[in-house]
Amino acid sequence: MKFGKFGVFGFTDALAGPALADFARRVERLGYATLWYPEAMHYESFALGGFLLGQTERLSIASGIANIYARDPAAAVMGHNSLNALYGGRFVLGLGVSHAPLVAGARGHAYGKPLTTMRSYLDGMDRAWSVMQGGTTPQVVLAALGPQMTALAATRTLGAFPYNITPAQVALSRATMAGRGALICEQKVCLCSDPRIARRTARAALQVYLGLPNYFQNWLRLGFEPADYAGAGSDRLMDAMVYWGTAEQIREKLAVYHDAGADQVVIQALRTDGAAGPDWEALEALAPNASG
Repeated sequence: MKFGKFGVFGFTDALAGPALADFARRVERLGYATLWYPEAMHYESFALGGFLLGQTERLSIASGIANIYARDPAAAVMGHNSLNALYGGRFVLGLGVSHAPLVAGARGHAYGKPLTTMRSYLDGMDRAWSVMQGGTTPQVVLAALGPQMTALAATRTLGAFPYNITPAQVALSRATMAGRGALICEQKVCLCSDPRIARRTARAALQVYLGLPNYFQNWLRLGFEPADYAGAGSDRLMDAMVYWGTAEQIREKLAVYHDAGADQVVIQALRTDGAAGPDWEALEALAPNASG
């Protein structure tokens, strides 16, 4: 599978059916290649994927990221195969180990060692694929930040999907991927030229991530310091995690990912008013179909 140059990430839990349908259709009309959605605390990943696929004709729909603790490996294979068989091979199964508070607290599972747990899960998927009838070509990627998970993504799946990163991640990931696999990079944007409003928006979006070890350990690898994610986070971290400014300024920053070797940049367009859904003005201005 070839990933297009740009995708869109959107939080879907707060959107009802009509808004979800509109979201998917508008992303498709704007020429984005892929719509990525999370699995948080409301919609089940495969059910939502099927709904979004049913609202579109060409757009690839990708779980970003389905929690491996939510279903066993065989169920994941069956969901993947069902959606691809029914919707023309347009579904990408993004998998991740999630975070201990969500797994142990919300789901009641024991949170295992991430790399060992993911490797075992992929082994289980391979066994399921070997015995199930009517299977499709696996279209799987892994949420991966550190070198070991990234190497696993490159050797066992289509590639890696790192989140809350900077363009420096591209070199770090490519160093462990040994020329294999796609690299799909998420980047938040805020179409706003007022630094006060932009950073307020960034802090609201990043608040939930500042206490999660998976992210602040990777921020250290990217050159940040503990002081950058203390409290509400430094301006330096906010400006890196959320690109703000004019559409042209944001486009120039996004281009750095592709220049560094990313296959797809996934845009998460934040609204300054904090309301549910993406900032459509930003997505329209940055769209592949936009003339500017």
